[in-house]
Amino acid sequence: MANTTARSFLQVAATEEAAPPLRVVQIEGLVILKIIKHCQEFSPALVTGQLLGLDVGSVLEVTNCFPFPIREEDEEVEAEGANYQLEMMRCLREVNVDNNTVGWYQSTLFGSFQTVELIETFMNYQENIRRCVCIVYDPSRSNQGVLALKALKLSDSFMDLYKNNNFTGEKLREKNLSWVDIFEEIPIKVSNSALISAFMTELETDTPVRQCDYERLQLSTNPFLERNVEFLIECMDDLSMEQQKFQFYYRNLSRQQAQQQAWLQKRRTENMARKAAGEEPLPEEDPSNPVFKPIPEPSRLDSFLITNQISNYCNQINGVAGQSFSRLYLMKALHDEK
Repeated sequence: MANTTARSFLQVAATEEAAPPLRVVQIEGLVILKIIKHCQEFSPALVTGQLLGLDVGSVLEVTNCFPFPIREEDEEVEAEGANYQLEMMRCLREVNVDNNTVGWYQSTLFGSFQTVELIETFMNYQENIRRCVCIVYDPSRSNQGVLALKALKLSDSFMDLYKNNNFTGEKLREKNLSWVDIFEEIPIKVSNSALISAFMTELETDTPVRQCDYERLQLSTNPFLERNVEFLIECMDDLSMEQQKFQFYYRNLSRQQAQQQAWLQKRRTENMARKAAGEEPLPEEDPSNPVFKPIPEPSRLDSFLITNQISNYCNQINGVAGQSFSRLYLMKALHDEK
């Protein structure tokens, strides 16, 4: 009996280690409304909050959330924020509400969320949580008639490199990692209870057209496009500065290699003379010589994040421009009919 019990525990442990990969993030509609309300109320300020739910197989269920207080650069305020989080989870546990942390949500401005701070937050969460996600909501993008809601996680290969803090070109080629492999976007599935679905179905027939429905036909997208282009130009400048760092590194590296070759040639000539004189030759490499001191290669993490951000801005500009053309063609057709 004891052997059977021990075997079953080993089987359970093996099953947990071989958990299926995360395929879908299932969010209740009420949670999405809470996230949107919190982010819209404080826009353009950036806010965050906790996600609560369950990890079931390949589905991460988000059943509840609560906002964090706006953080300030003060140790006492940060301690109060941590106490607030623990107190909120204790209160939810007392009323039998899911209080398992499955990640966090945050707002962003024009999609500028791919930063080192986001990666560090992911690493801090995953020290205690096996699988977690970050829900990113962009109020500025949502004002253009699109629900800008994304569920993100870090890729496993990127986390391994980040733990070792090694983003050299050799390691990136070894792991076959590029800038598109940092984040993984997980599909979002919105779920509601049968009672809420029935209530929404009953409301659909009597729901009048609201102002927000007309806003989707707004032809002016200049402010959004202008800000995206401004951020895109800033990112291009940052990427140019990162490229200059690498150019400076490769110039120093080629200069050092030339100095090493000159030093080795000199030492070989000297050793030939010593052999001719019957003396012991000197070693060809001298670790104490500064010529042989390796030059540290700059990290490629910043350039990868900037490239990711550039791609995000380009996709947003492309999407908004495409929708604007569709509206213009629609209005032209209506005008021609008149």
